[in-house]
Amino acid sequence: MTRMLAAFCLLVLSNAASSAGEADVIGVDVRGSGTDYIFSVTVRHADTGWDHYADRWEVTGEDGKVYGVRELAHPHVDEQPFTRQGRARIPLGIATVIVRARDSVHGYGGKEMKVSLPGR
Repeated sequence: MTRMLAAFCLLVLSNAASSAGEADVIGVDVRGSGTDYIFSVTVRHADTGWDHYADRWEVTGEDGKVYGVRELAHPHVDEQPFTRQGRARIPLGIATVIVRARDSVHGYGGKEMKVSLPGR
């Protein structure tokens, strides 16, 4: 009986951690010129606390090369969606980038946004 109770508790806890789903990028504002850009990225994720929260967003090329990363240092349980700024250095010749978010349980996989860079 004790083993069954422990298995049930483990199942309930793992379902609670995964119920928040993946982190989605729902808005991006980008400004800058040359190779230096500032991104204001709005992320939505049903953070439940330190066990499951949106922990990062990044700017990549369409080939997957990473140009900028913004680590998210804590859960945003009571602030959804939330917006944070970060910088990216993007080589000349690249006109569009992908912005995607990650959560601490699922990794990447939520909604991404393809963004055109101003002046390119």
